[in-house]
Amino acid sequence: MNLMQDMPQGDIIAPDKDWWRGAVIYQIYPRSFQDSNGDGIGDLAGIIHRMEHIADLGVDAIWISPFFRSPMLDFGYDVSDYRDVDPMFGTLGDFDALINRAHDLGLKVLIDLVLSHTSNQHPWFQESQQNKTNAKADWYVWADAKPDGTPPNNWLSIFGGSAWEWSGERMQYYLHNFLKEQPDLNFHNPAVQEELLSVARFWLDRGVDGFRLDTINFYFHDAELRDNPALNPEARNATIAPEVNPYNWQDHIHDKNRPENLDFLRRLRAVMDEYPAATAVGEVGDAQYGLEIQSEYTSGGDKMHMCYSFEFLSGLTPDAERVVKVLSDYENTVGDGWACWAFSNHDVVRHATRWALDDDAIRLYAGLLLSLRGSVCLYQGEELGLTEAYVAFEDLQDPYGIRFWPKFKGRDGCRTPIPWVADNQNGGFSEAKPWLPVAPEHLARAVAKQTGAQESTMASYKQIIDWRKTQAPLIKGKMRGLRAVGPVVEFIRCHEGEEVLCAFNLSNDVQRIPLADGTWERIVSPFDGEPMGDEMMLPPYEAGFARRTDLKTEG
Repeated sequence: MNLMQDMPQGDIIAPDKDWWRGAVIYQIYPRSFQDSNGDGIGDLAGIIHRMEHIADLGVDAIWISPFFRSPMLDFGYDVSDYRDVDPMFGTLGDFDALINRAHDLGLKVLIDLVLSHTSNQHPWFQESQQNKTNAKADWYVWADAKPDGTPPNNWLSIFGGSAWEWSGERMQYYLHNFLKEQPDLNFHNPAVQEELLSVARFWLDRGVDGFRLDTINFYFHDAELRDNPALNPEARNATIAPEVNPYNWQDHIHDKNRPENLDFLRRLRAVMDEYPAATAVGEVGDAQYGLEIQSEYTSGGDKMHMCYSFEFLSGLTPDAERVVKVLSDYENTVGDGWACWAFSNHDVVRHATRWALDDDAIRLYAGLLLSLRGSVCLYQGEELGLTEAYVAFEDLQDPYGIRFWPKFKGRDGCRTPIPWVADNQNGGFSEAKPWLPVAPEHLARAVAKQTGAQESTMASYKQIIDWRKTQAPLIKGKMRGLRAVGPVVEFIRCHEGEEVLCAFNLSNDVQRIPLADGTWERIVSPFDGEPMGDEMMLPPYEAGFARRTDLKTEG
């Protein structure tokens, strides 16, 4: 039965193709969200069980990190079957039930699609490595050794060492930008592109609302395999482990960021445009050229809808000067492109620890994040004010941390399970020993402890998200008047003739700043700052919002 055909034509409501613009997206790391079957690992049924918590926050969508079949050497980012759910997480039926439950609760669903590489256990690679003449011989990046037997060039892996691994079976090297068990697909092969577009259609047909696309600037490599030049030491500013990983010593102009990416992204966008309101947020993993790439990848309306921004995922404390620099650089470089901002994710130290924030500062920075021009990604547990967990070496799971311990402890500290209750050592996450230990200090911040507590961090996030929905300029508006006044960040969001002034006091002292030109009246918000005469008064770690009242024409 086709309900759309049976409905009177006048009753059909066209989907909002722009729903993603200004959306709040909640990232779920499924291994650590909720275990439903007692094996110590979170799963899709667990997500369904806890979905109301996400909906109650008021977010618009969820992004689920990979749940495909995988050997799990990189926890799902090493895919061995793009069209199936790993049994550890459930079944395709469980995923269909998750989609239905999310949609019933008004939540869109984005899934993490990893196209740049597969697992070496994927049947494609198993066939490709057999010889140089099989049907998939050119589906991965293969190259002969140099005459002395060394790798084809100087490219490095993000996880350490050469990006080339020798195959004694095929007697060639293959490229891997990440683990040696994650061989890179050869996007120069049209058959590879067609198959990956078919994968996207498979999940869109299954009801997903779009994708978070992993490492989209890694898709293509330089076909001539030219060496990367050295990077000036002053420019080594990578987000993850810059101090221990020589990957950050190269200027990666040949192993990623290739211009050929643009044509493939156009093809992928064309596939998404076949569906009513699909969207994609692309992860651009590059410390040197991130903004330029975001500008290229989101321009013209024919590639990415938005790009995932790393500028606030670094260890640099975002004081007023830093925030204004990041936002100014973005506005000046990306222009009409659209960012997806985040302070935390599954790859970096949680921002409450990274920036040494107390609860008042966490609340203020949440208000700042949810006022920026762009969409927003919240990482699970962020709404609870979770800090980075200590994970002992013997409990580490992350190959990155194991490789570079102790200078870099890996990413497990931000991946520990969510505490749902405070009255058992596993926090209600699982009845079995969790795959990573629940941090004891997290139990005091359990969901059950914060539910109904009006002064809790979780309540603050919900209040800010709910209030933001009443302020159209904060969701879809442009930005102007960006400035730092001492420790205060100030800007104006403009949309359809309405202007909202936003000011954030990133200090522990009362601040009074002159108001921007115009006549302003206070907007009642979850924050205590307010305009008084010709200035804005901001208590410590507070924000203030005001609406311009003397506009005669559209701003």
